[in-house]
Amino acid sequence: MQKQALLFLFTFGFLTLSVAQKKKITLEDIWGGTFRTEYMDALRSMKNGKQYTVLNFNRSPRSSSLDKYNYETLEKVETVVSSSDDVPFFTSYTFSKDESKILLATEIEPIFRHSRLGVYYVYDVSNKKVTKVSDDKIQEPLLSPDGSQVAYVKENNIYIFNIDSGDTQQITSDGSKGTIINGVTDWVYEEEFAFVRAFDWNSNGTKIAFLRFDETNVPHFSMDVYGQNLYPFQYEFKYPKAGEVNAEVSLHMYDVASSSSSNVNLGDAYYIPRIKWMNNPNHLSVQTLNRHQNHLKLHSVNATDNSVTVLMEEKDAAYVDVTDYLTFLADDSFIWVSEMDGFNHIYLYGNDGKLKNQITKGEWEVTDYYGYDAKSKKIFYQSTENGSINRDVYSIGTNGKKKKRLTLKEGTNGADFSADYTYFINTFSSATMPYVFTLHKAADGRKLKNIKDNSVLDGQLETYELSPKEFSTISINGNDLNMYMVKPADFDENKKYPLLMFQYSGPGSQQVANRWFGSNDYWHQMLASEGYIIACVDGRGTGYKGRDFKKVTYLNLVKYETEDQIAAAKKLSELPYIDENRTGIWGWSYGGHMSTNCLLKGNDTFEMAIAVAPVTSWRFYDTIYTERFMRTPQENPDGYDDESPFNYPEMLKGKYLLVHGSGDDNVHVQNSMRMIEALVQANKSFEWAIYPDRNHGIYGGNTRLHLFTKMTDFVKKNL
Repeated sequence: MQKQALLFLFTFGFLTLSVAQKKKITLEDIWGGTFRTEYMDALRSMKNGKQYTVLNFNRSPRSSSLDKYNYETLEKVETVVSSSDDVPFFTSYTFSKDESKILLATEIEPIFRHSRLGVYYVYDVSNKKVTKVSDDKIQEPLLSPDGSQVAYVKENNIYIFNIDSGDTQQITSDGSKGTIINGVTDWVYEEEFAFVRAFDWNSNGTKIAFLRFDETNVPHFSMDVYGQNLYPFQYEFKYPKAGEVNAEVSLHMYDVASSSSSNVNLGDAYYIPRIKWMNNPNHLSVQTLNRHQNHLKLHSVNATDNSVTVLMEEKDAAYVDVTDYLTFLADDSFIWVSEMDGFNHIYLYGNDGKLKNQITKGEWEVTDYYGYDAKSKKIFYQSTENGSINRDVYSIGTNGKKKKRLTLKEGTNGADFSADYTYFINTFSSATMPYVFTLHKAADGRKLKNIKDNSVLDGQLETYELSPKEFSTISINGNDLNMYMVKPADFDENKKYPLLMFQYSGPGSQQVANRWFGSNDYWHQMLASEGYIIACVDGRGTGYKGRDFKKVTYLNLVKYETEDQIAAAKKLSELPYIDENRTGIWGWSYGGHMSTNCLLKGNDTFEMAIAVAPVTSWRFYDTIYTERFMRTPQENPDGYDDESPFNYPEMLKGKYLLVHGSGDDNVHVQNSMRMIEALVQANKSFEWAIYPDRNHGIYGGNTRLHLFTKMTDFVKKNL
């Protein structure tokens, strides 16, 4: 077979001593906190735009403080509040609109991925008084605009607490576990639409809009919890699998003065993924979707009479992504972000819902929207204009003119702007630089000061044996796919090395990015030091290269992604320093599905695979995610079954490690159990591990160290 060289576009290097002088990364280093990275936690700009607050923690003695800093000098102005005998240790905070009150979260207890229970206190900034909102643990408390009241959810009902009087008013009464939920989302909305609080005050505190979920007919899902007691118990919750019944969701309006609720008729709306008040206190915006999620409507609700009009609609042959960047200007004209022209861009609409103009254009993607400055009439955003693996911060006029790049370092740049858009704090990292925080002028991007860096970590890493990430593109199935490769530090092009590929591959995702290390990167570095070459390829279906590249996998999840990984492995095996008889692949969740399919359907290419918490049939996964990309199993049975690996276990030839947590509420252990049974009945040899009561992240205590020790041993034994 003719050898084909790959063209590497650019390579990052590390400051090096001789390899022999350096330490090798260990699993204990990775999971013991040796490479802990410094961040700026919970930063908020004050309304005056001149100061910002940061939540700081001390480990010993355990304490927390909310500190105020000056943008211009970066010096601490004051400690706004700190934990003490009167103020419990708090882990998050929220200011009221007028910044007179602060909501402090304590005793936080996770429910699912985003949802939390906690005990909350209101701190009065002027008189330093602390008031407990409820003796019980509650969800999603929200201060009224004037800071006089707190609305919250307890046991599926909404309450309002008056801070001055101490009185609590219950505004819904039909909430109950497994049937009715008021004011917070059900499991599938939380997981797939990524929000929990499903209520909001209007701008003058006279109305509360809220969602009500009737999940009575949604099928139960149960899983055993083994715990420490004599008998395990079953944990039950409502989980709608693809094609099954969803909760019936409705919109309601509560009038504070009359203490009455009313229903808002949204017609044929199936999903209500976002509600947001406009600047006019009587106008609420509501985004709705049909079940196929290919027709989105933006509604305007008049809260005085609950009348509804459709402001705009967006349709797509595949699906429409829900936008988080909807912003209303002073006159309630609005900014919208969409990929309707083939790439994700910013649009300006009038308050009548008519398009005024497309603000950004080009074959690149807007990846974050930071806000609109009414004084300068500028919009601030993040994009891939400097290459799909990089991120930069820009400003642009609402007319689409006077665009300016505000960050200049090649890598991943993010921004946190002051309330008046005078300053922004830039968070920068790259494949060779841990996180650096710097202060800049928003007008021109000029750097004013360094705030914080990870120089200690950077210096520490110089004592370890590290290899550069070599970024490139690889031509596969008619597409130039982004790729990185990590070689052993003592790489010798005359030797043959085993290849381990890593991927995730889910719709709109990205693994090949010019950003600082995650834990997987450190593990890959450790394996490289043991003589393995690591490669990662973002195939078709992944993100930030346009609508068509992402949505080509519609109705056929994992099919084209698998074909790309197999083809990439074959092409990489043609390199003179790759041992084509020692090729492995691994992934987690969607990536676990991928690694399993690659090992089976690419059994002449891959000799080994590790699948952690994999989907093995999309029939087992939830409605919102799965049907967005596949429609229902009733409509698309072949799309569901043709890529389900337990339907072809006889194709297994290589070495296979299957891992799952028994308490995974997201990708249920049912997926792995069905795969295990299929392999057993096909009389195929494989290895597997179940971590009791661990969720989709499979962590807690010594769990991650144990898992990656098992994975490392499996790689060394079989690759």
